[in-house]
Amino acid sequence: MSSHALRAEIIEVGRRLYEKGLIAATEGNISVRLEDGQLVTAGGVSKGFLKPEQVVETDLDGRRLEGTCAVSSEVAMHAAIYRRRPDVNAIVHAHPPVATAFAVAHMPLDQPILAEAVLVLGPVPLVRYAPPSTAELAEAVAEGLGGAGAALLANHGAVTVGETLARAHLRMETLEHLARVTLMARLLGRVSPLSADEVQYLLRLPTAPYR
Repeated sequence: MSSHALRAEIIEVGRRLYEKGLIAATEGNISVRLEDGQLVTAGGVSKGFLKPEQVVETDLDGRRLEGTCAVSSEVAMHAAIYRRRPDVNAIVHAHPPVATAFAVAHMPLDQPILAEAVLVLGPVPLVRYAPPSTAELAEAVAEGLGGAGAALLANHGAVTVGETLARAHLRMETLEHLARVTLMARLLGRVSPLSADEVQYLLRLPTAPYR
């Protein structure tokens, strides 16, 4: 895709995240990998109302290459994930309310309770707390995410990744849905995870849904 098309896709994902309440005010950041860098949202702006110039091109270390907008304060986190995960081409960082509540409670969403979440997300680990916008957080997230498609950031929010931005965005929506269902099931007094055999059956389906 062209840089223009990628910017347009980032702007659309920002709008959807904002409208669904997965981010508020100037929260969150979105990026897409380029051959020699990344496109990442600017800092200090609402991601629900992005303009093309507020999607900034940086090098592989997160240094701005063009424009005057401030780069997202979390650009180091995106760069660290891209360095560790050659399979990842897009990253979404948001603060979905229910998933973030699990992050505040230091409770990972790693039980296979929904077939959709098993296929779209897999187990969602909890990344240890580190101060926002720091190199410590960047390395903690890159390490704690491992090979997963999503992770909760303790006392902070969540991050999802994908081979495309559409995939990373879908995972963020699925993560919040999983968190809501998990919370409601716990309020009902019982969570019944799928068995290991049932999970393996899902993963072996040749035309698995949601993939």
